[in-house]
Amino acid sequence: MSDDAIHDRIQGLIDTEHDLRSKLGAGEISADEEHERLRNIETQLDQAWDLLRQRRAKREFGENPGEAEARSATTVENYRN
Repeated sequence: MSDDAIHDRIQGLIDTEHDLRSKLGAGEISADEEHERLRNIETQLDQAWDLLRQRRAKREFGENPGEAEARSATTVENYRN
């Protein structure tokens, strides 16, 4: 997956997030449904940003960015600051 494709994926997830918030505001979905779906989107966003960071790091150190792989949701969500 290219950097551009990852950016497109991120933008698509952000658009979906905005759509969910609009649907909640319009009463089209429940707060519980919005929260559940947003948690899933946030995890996918974290994974996409992580993959993009991996690709940039590989490129910076002369490695092949194409070798970067998406990490599991569990791994990405349990990073320590």
